[in-house]
Amino acid sequence: MSPKRSCHPFSCCVKEKEIPFTRSQRSLVMGKFVVKPAKGGFMFNLLASNNQVVATSEIYTKKTSCRKGIASVQKNAPIAKLEDQTVEDPKVLTNPKFELFLDKAEKTRFRLKARNGEIIATSQAYKSKKAALNGIESVRTNAAEAEIVEEGDA
Repeated sequence: MSPKRSCHPFSCCVKEKEIPFTRSQRSLVMGKFVVKPAKGGFMFNLLASNNQVVATSEIYTKKTSCRKGIASVQKNAPIAKLEDQTVEDPKVLTNPKFELFLDKAEKTRFRLKARNGEIIATSQAYKSKKAALNGIESVRTNAAEAEIVEEGDA
């Protein structure tokens, strides 16, 4: 009989005893937000557990505003619906939502909109719709519990 395991992202459970992950162990299995300086302000990237950037913010004038943007992504990503604008006659959904769309170069991208309609995170260009959908799933999975680090601490 194999030991019972927990599905909690910050611990493992062996024989009913939960063992919390350390901060460094958690960053290996979960993503992280990296706050960094940018053209006269601050921005963040959400990195997946493999350190690939899956979402990027706008440039904020203050670090506190950047952290509020992170909080908004953490709050909205897990509950955001998917509006697929790559199909003919897409159904328009209410916010919060991920909008999946084609850019001018016909590459697939997504953006996350908060409840108030503001864009709070955008993706890179993906070669396929499937890859972009995986990116959305990574944001949903990683954002809520992702560690927040300052560039240099990452």
